[in-house]
Amino acid sequence: MAPASVRAAQAQPSADRRLSTLVRHLLPSSPRRTAAAASADTSSATLESFPTMASQGSSAFAALAQAPEDPILGVTVAYNKDPSPAKVNLGVGAYRTEEGKPLVLNVVRRAEQMLINNPSRVKEYLPITGLAEFNKLSAKLIFGSSSPAIQENRVATVQCLSGTGSLRVGGEFLARHYHEHTIYIPQPTWGNHPKVFTLSGLTVRSYRYYDPATRGLDFKGLLEDLSSAPLGSIVLLHACAHNPTGVDPTIDQWEQIRQLMRSKSLLPFFDSAYQGFASGNLDKDAQSVRMFVADGGELLMAQSYAKNMGLYGERVGALSIVCGSADVAVRVESQLKLVIRPMYSNPPLHGASIVATILKDSDMFNEWTVELKAMADRIISMRQQLFDALKSRGTPGDWSHIIKQIGMFTFTGLNSEQVAFMRQEYHIYMTSDGRISMAGLSMRTVPHLADAIHTAVTQLK
Repeated sequence: MAPASVRAAQAQPSADRRLSTLVRHLLPSSPRRTAAAASADTSSATLESFPTMASQGSSAFAALAQAPEDPILGVTVAYNKDPSPAKVNLGVGAYRTEEGKPLVLNVVRRAEQMLINNPSRVKEYLPITGLAEFNKLSAKLIFGSSSPAIQENRVATVQCLSGTGSLRVGGEFLARHYHEHTIYIPQPTWGNHPKVFTLSGLTVRSYRYYDPATRGLDFKGLLEDLSSAPLGSIVLLHACAHNPTGVDPTIDQWEQIRQLMRSKSLLPFFDSAYQGFASGNLDKDAQSVRMFVADGGELLMAQSYAKNMGLYGERVGALSIVCGSADVAVRVESQLKLVIRPMYSNPPLHGASIVATILKDSDMFNEWTVELKAMADRIISMRQQLFDALKSRGTPGDWSHIIKQIGMFTFTGLNSEQVAFMRQEYHIYMTSDGRISMAGLSMRTVPHLADAIHTAVTQLK
């Protein structure tokens, strides 16, 4: 056998040839590039000339700027970095127990166990439209089982990636197939709404909604802005528990909104993230939507099961489009498939199976409504306790909006300077607009928050 040094020398030309071949495949082809010129290039110099190839200290993306943190999710990032034992996170839009822990509903655990124990279950792809049983049950949940639209087969429902995915699919569908490309969203609204609809291809405009002076609904401004919107414009409506303000129209006000919108052929696009989570009653929280369905008109509905079933990480949602007739609904569904297929092909199976398991079983459904009401009631209790704590401290101002607002969030009325002060001095984290998640409070932390608000309001005007 040849010595190792000889074998290495013999192997070197072969390795060089392989590297040269690789370089020729990587280089742009050119009819003028001769074989002699190609062999004359050194492999190291050639490779270093391409920014997408690995080299020390260089990157094709070296010029990228650092993106800012999401204004909502960034609150949690800052909270996690704070070593203080007194810190409180009121920014996250997720339910917490009295002990400050995430909650998995008992009925959800039971449904999951049933699915796991079923040996016939497989992990095959779902259709583009998702789990058919889930879609049917979701439409009934929001519109009502006796809804004429459902009975007449005028509803096209597709499973989507929670509320965000439902909004995005709906937005892209409208950008492709609806004659108006302007959507009016409330001011303020959830921070992701303008981004989702802009990237969907729609033009985003706003209508007045919240009145900072009263910390309530600017109903006059809302009606004026919708009255001046072009005929046929799309209007985003929060079905209940408006995010971030917690301010909802009354039933009488909803009726006036409905009449105005139908008179101007404005297309409603409802976002329902809190059905049952706001009041504790599924039907009550769906009243606004059902009023619009009852008049026979068309609308879009985005649903999420993140809050009301606690399925945050499962990303379970649905988009329903109520159409003028059954044959239109069939064609609408066919076009929704064309939106979904290149976006994510088809939705995940597990979360939708949990929802369907609970909704189709009367005992499990009833168990869910009990747990749902318990979550809603705890949030309502936190509102009352915070209001009482501020009142007992004599905190300047009228804080009754805390108990008048509904749902997960309260728009406190605190300004950005006061919010920053509370973070620095009391380690309380919330978004800079003064929105707090009532679900993040507990009997233990309410006094701490009340102290912080009192100090911030009295020291910083």
